[in-house]
Amino acid sequence: MTVAAKFEIEYLQYLDPQGKPIGKLPPAFKDPKTLLPLFKQMLFVRTFDDKAIRLQRTGKLGTYAACLGHEATHVGIGASMQEADVFAPSYREYGAQFMRGVQAREILLYWGGDERGNDFAVPRHDYAWSVPISTQCLHAAGAALAFKLRGQKQLAVACCGDGGSSKTDFYAALNSAGAYQLPLILCVVNNGWAISVPRSAQTGAQTLAQKGLAGGLHCLQVDGNDLIAVLEGMRRAAERARNGEGGSVIEFMTYRLHDHTTADDARRYRDDAEVKDAWTRDPMVRLRNYLTAQKLWSEDEEKAWAEECARKVDVEINAYLETPVQPVEAMFDYLYADPPADLLEQREAAIRREGRA
Repeated sequence: MTVAAKFEIEYLQYLDPQGKPIGKLPPAFKDPKTLLPLFKQMLFVRTFDDKAIRLQRTGKLGTYAACLGHEATHVGIGASMQEADVFAPSYREYGAQFMRGVQAREILLYWGGDERGNDFAVPRHDYAWSVPISTQCLHAAGAALAFKLRGQKQLAVACCGDGGSSKTDFYAALNSAGAYQLPLILCVVNNGWAISVPRSAQTGAQTLAQKGLAGGLHCLQVDGNDLIAVLEGMRRAAERARNGEGGSVIEFMTYRLHDHTTADDARRYRDDAEVKDAWTRDPMVRLRNYLTAQKLWSEDEEKAWAEECARKVDVEINAYLETPVQPVEAMFDYLYADPPADLLEQREAAIRREGRA
């Protein structure tokens, strides 16, 4: 028998769930102090996430997609990008966006139903959130193609979920990246559930990372709860992309510790034992234990930083709540250069209903 092809998918993990090193750490992390600001950022993300959920529960925010459990993956992705790179997020990567310069008040404004929250002040060249899953992967591929044609060293990074990796948009993006050797990193955040559909029910692939092999991309599977593994996986992919060696698919193995959104009740489709087991792999506990063992973090420092995070988030919440609401006719703006007559009639009717005609 002749074998046409063989493949292996490398798996990266450097800290076990208790925060103990597994073998040698990558050279870039010989000094654990470099992880401290990223751990503090993860704590900020978790504080923001908790307060955003509370805000929604009091009716001051619309449906909100929590990122509980994703902190290491999101912060690691954002920390691995350069300012000139382009990010194409889905609708949950707050940690990565904070690292890119997006403000918490903008995120709150978006989930509060105001599209101005999707028009980030910084960075202007990143894409807006994409609620239709995986369509952003094609946008990132287009940006990567532009970088290659211009001979620029930037790269494009797109995030999607495990369910999103089964979409045609995802496959088209990776196929283009492989065919043209594009500087594209497709990050598949595998949290086990595509809303209520388990990973086992939406693909027969042994790993999601291997999907990139069909397009000729470099592929990795990474422990997404291990910040060091996330950073190392992204470092390898970014180095390849910037050196003209093409794109990558990285599957980040993590878990969605909260419901899919505040409009969901995950208890209807996953059991308590599964969630309880996932909490034993909490990315915050893992990195906290490691930094504590390195004498770089303490309970007192965490208490002080938690209070500072709460204060910072409250400032952002107040800025969001104090943002003037747009007039109702704003929904008709920027749709047409020359609006049709029936749309103009609807606009006037909306103004009259508010008693401002």
